[in-house]
Amino acid sequence: MRAAFIEELGPAENIRYGEIAPPTPGPTDVLVAVEAVSVNPVDTFVRSGLFRTPVDFPFVIGRDLVGTVVAAGPGAAGFAVGDRVWCNSLGHGGRQGAAAEQAVVPVDRLYPLPAEVDPVEAVAVVHPAATAYLALFTHGRVRPGETVLVAGAAGNVGSALIVMAVEAGARVVATASARDAAYCRSLGAETVLDYKDPDLVSRIREFDPRGIDVHVDTSGTNDLATAVEVLAPRGRIVLLAGARSQPVLPAGPLYMKDGAVLGFVISHATTAELAEAAGAISRLLANGRLRARSIERAPLSEAARTHRRIEDGELHGSRVVLQPKES
Repeated sequence: MRAAFIEELGPAENIRYGEIAPPTPGPTDVLVAVEAVSVNPVDTFVRSGLFRTPVDFPFVIGRDLVGTVVAAGPGAAGFAVGDRVWCNSLGHGGRQGAAAEQAVVPVDRLYPLPAEVDPVEAVAVVHPAATAYLALFTHGRVRPGETVLVAGAAGNVGSALIVMAVEAGARVVATASARDAAYCRSLGAETVLDYKDPDLVSRIREFDPRGIDVHVDTSGTNDLATAVEVLAPRGRIVLLAGARSQPVLPAGPLYMKDGAVLGFVISHATTAELAEAAGAISRLLANGRLRARSIERAPLSEAARTHRRIEDGELHGSRVVLQPKES
C-alpha cells in the first residue's frame, strides 16, 4: 500500500511517499481504509524527535484519520465492515500512523463518525478539539458561569476552545489579532481583545473584575506573569503549547490566589479521557458547531511539504487534509 513514512527521525525532508507492507490487525484492532488524514504540529514533533515516543521503522506518520472499517478482530466489538469511523491518537506510543491507504486502530481509540458528516471536515478538527476538551474539562475543570480566557483564539485549538467553553455555559474573552476579531465573535466569544494592546490587562479586568477562572494560551507564549495577574481566586492556568518555552512563574501571587498551573500533553491522555472527549466532539460535529475555519485538500504525497509549511509558520488558522485517493 502507499503511505507517507520515515526511516529515521529528522527534518521534513525525511518523509518519503511510496509502497510499504500493509498493516495486519491484531485481535483487538480494527483495519480501516483511510479517506482523509489531517496534519498537526504534534506530528512534526514526533517526526523530528522533539517529542520522544516509541517508533518502529519504517514509521507511518500522522495521528488523525477518518475512514471505513475493512475488518475487525474478534475482540474489537462494536464495529462492523462498512462503518464510517475516526481516530485522533495514532502515530505515537508504538502505534503506526494514519497517513496511508490503510491503518490499524486499537478498538479503544476508534469512534463512530456521525451520519452525514463530511470526512474532510471532521478530520480537520478532531485533534485540536480533543486538545481543547482536555484543557477545559479534564484539566481546567471549567464550570457554567465561569470566565475563560482563550489566548490565540483564532487558531485551530483556540476556535475549538471558544465553541466548547460557550457550549459549557462559560463566558469567553478571546485575545487575537485585530483581523481575527469578527471570526472569534462568530464562534461565541463575548468579547475579543487585541493581544498587542498595551492596556490588555486593564481590558481583561474591565470584562470581569473578579478575574479569569480558566486561562488557556494556545500560542505557546505562556506569559505567566500576565496570566497570574488577571487570574481569579482559585483560577487555573492550563498550559498546552510552547514545548521550548521557559517562562518565569510569579509563585507568590499565584499561591496567594489559591491558583494553579496545569500542563498536559495530549499524547499522555488516557483512552478513557480521549473517549470522553470523543463523545463531545462527535456531538458538536453532528450539530455543525465544530468546523475548521479553512481547509486545504492535498494528496498524501504532499506530506513532506505540509510538515515544512507547518514548521515555517505558513498555516495561519488553516488545516491541511491529505487524501490517499484524490477526490
